Amino acid sequence: MTDTSSRATPLTDGERAELDRLRAEVAALRERPPRRRIRWRSLAAGVILTLGCLLMPVALLTVWVHNQVANTDRFVETTSPIIREPSVQTAITDRVTATVFEYVNVPELTSDALGVLSAQGVPPAVTDRLQGLAGPLESSLRGFVHDRVAGIVSGPRVAELWDRSLRTASEQMNAVLSGQSEAVVVSDGEVRLDLAPFITEAKNQLVQSGFGVASRIPDVHPTIAITDATTLERAKNGYSLLDKAATWLPWVALALIALGVYVARHHRRALIGAGLGVSLGMLVIAAALLITRGVLVGAVPPRATVAAGVSYDLIVRFLRDGLRLVFAIGLVVALGAFLAGPSATAVGVRRGAVKAIGWLRRGGAKAGLRTGPVGPWVHAHLTALRFGLLGVAVLVFVSLSSPSGLTVLVIALVLVFALGVLQFLDQPRPADDGPPSADGGQRPAATV
Repeated sequence: MTDTSSRATPLTDGERAELDRLRAEVAALRERPPRRRIRWRSLAAGVILTLGCLLMPVALLTVWVHNQVANTDRFVETTSPIIREPSVQTAITDRVTATVFEYVNVPELTSDALGVLSAQGVPPAVTDRLQGLAGPLESSLRGFVHDRVAGIVSGPRVAELWDRSLRTASEQMNAVLSGQSEAVVVSDGEVRLDLAPFITEAKNQLVQSGFGVASRIPDVHPTIAITDATTLERAKNGYSLLDKAATWLPWVALALIALGVYVARHHRRALIGAGLGVSLGMLVIAAALLITRGVLVGAVPPRATVAAGVSYDLIVRFLRDGLRLVFAIGLVVALGAFLAGPSATAVGVRRGAVKAIGWLRRGGAKAGLRTGPVGPWVHAHLTALRFGLLGVAVLVFVSLSSPSGLTVLVIALVLVFALGVLQFLDQPRPADDGPPSADGGQRPAATV
């Protein structure tokens, strides 16, 4: 029987034309470049991570402002060392001494004394010679007063007075920022501090030391410039918002970073980018602090430049500590995520570490070091132990009251060392990977 099913039915002219048209369309589609699809997931992750990294420096600033204003103990701890700085003590001593001699006219006192002597019958030759001593007498008195004031300013009583004033100032900080304070005034574009308490203390000490004319000093209120007025105005405008945001903005920034890492298609790459982004933000704030320092120091008179610079450094030192801390955390997170990745560099580093640990293990085996059942147990629970060490490191960091950037680096190094010890102890059971022995049995793997 002839199989007619295998015979090909010839195509008609219309069918052949349609087939040629379809082939041409397929060929055109193959030659057309593929349309690039927008990966909305990656785009969303990038936007969220960028927003989180931008909010992190702002969150750090809000926390610092909140601590300085709302926490009296922190405020006193920040500003208390200012009065103990030699440059600040010198500036205050010069200003107080000048104020004293504004109200104690030595030449006038000398003329009055000579007039009294003349009236008492002292010969003119004697009074004329005494008149010639008026200049040296004034210089000696000025030096005496300056030394006494310097001793007062550098003494413990003024330091205690300064600390009490700071506590009072901290309680009145809201009044300062709202423009209702009388202790801090704005004059000629400068924020000035009232020195009346120092003048009163210096007057009392001078009178007790025998310089009775100091009692003539009235109740005056000289001031000293402490910063530029524009700084106070900006603080007034941003204080309310920053103080309210201090409690929730850091958590919002952390949540955005965590969400961005979760949404990203490549979590490890996103984590690396987040760590580097946060560190970069800290560098930007640090640069802004340096620029602000230069502007503020340049706005004060030249004789107060050193004191202004020292005061600024003391005020922002806790902020700088926070910048170093967050900067170190960002770098450690980024570096850890990178070394855990599949890149050639990361794989090479891990392989080199494993080889070094293997060399140490073999050396220990030759020296007779044995772990017994510890090695197989570590091998069976290796992943859990690694996460446990990471959790312990996080708990140690969280439990510290005032961690620093150096603390973060030390914790990271200790964690790396602990992971290395764990890798050193990792030893599978002999039956798992030991090579076969000559009699067909399983050769025990070397243990250390």
